[in-house]
Amino acid sequence: MTTTANIDIEQLRQAAGQACGLVKVLANPDRPLLLCQMTQGEYCVGELEEAAGIRQPTQSQQLTVLRGEDMVATRREGKQICCRIASREALAVMTLLHALYCAPEKEKEKAS
Repeated sequence: MTTTANIDIEQLRQAAGQACGLVKVLANPDRPLLLCQMTQGEYCVGELEEAAGIRQPTQSQQLTVLRGEDMVATRREGKQICCRIASREALAVMTLLHALYCAPEKEKEKAS
């Protein structure tokens, strides 16, 4: 029988809540798509629109959610707004999702 004497259940509940929050934000398909692009580096909004194929009004709405959850940070460069992943947790999850779902077949086989 496994003992749970060393596990702080309240700390575990808090961590589970944080994980659920991250997964909830990723439940909209446009958000992981934007984050996936940003795993490659910083993008200006126009570049993201072209790279991800998400039109500006929708993109703006989804970036607002990601910023609100502290997953994305923005900065102004002249008239441009540039975005990057600001959350190490979001970056780690997106890196894993990329390896599982987006990597070329040879990379997927190596990960198995």
